Amino acid sequence: MDPVLQVAEIFASVQGEGTAAGLPCAFVRLAGCDLCCAWCDTAWARSGGTPMALGAVLDAVDAMGLPLVEVTGGEPLLQAACPDLLAGLLARGHAVLLETSGSRDLSPVPSGVRVIMDLKPPSSGEEGRNLWSNLPRLRPGDEVKIVLADRADYEWARDVVRRHGDLAARNAVLLSPVWDRLEGRDLAAWILEDRLPVRLQVQLHKVLWGPGAQGV
Repeated sequence: MDPVLQVAEIFASVQGEGTAAGLPCAFVRLAGCDLCCAWCDTAWARSGGTPMALGAVLDAVDAMGLPLVEVTGGEPLLQAACPDLLAGLLARGHAVLLETSGSRDLSPVPSGVRVIMDLKPPSSGEEGRNLWSNLPRLRPGDEVKIVLADRADYEWARDVVRRHGDLAARNAVLLSPVWDRLEGRDLAAWILEDRLPVRLQVQLHKVLWGPGAQGV
């Protein structure tokens, strides 16, 4: 019997974040999250969802005709069948991205999936949930994302990058301002001042469709 996943939405859009920003992408957003970040922009996906068999999810993605797929949430690794979904997408020839918080063990993620791992800074209220043992599990091509709400968050992120000296050399580190709480130009100025080896990113999908839009 096919495993069943709780799915919040499946849609096609352009990738809004990460080093693949701007590329056409199919998204599978799984429902459910065990974190409650203060500035979460997908709180509606923290629970609920529609039960879908694994095969039906894979068929829905195939029907979009897009080679790049991102599995996101919520927190996708909360669902036991998430690794099966990732493996199934790879088997069907997709390039697969997984966006996951830094609080979940990355060991079950199949080789060949590009992980985008979020680290939670102080303003999130979930800093204590970061699983630091995940950092050595990151593979070449994986990415680290830190969403920042203020200067204190930036200094925290700067210290993480400096403390883990090989992190930015091995993996792209992306600093992203909370949409309505931190100006991107301020973040850019801080990065330049410190000559920090990171990438500033903005949420392209919010620039294009606005901060409240779903299915984009």
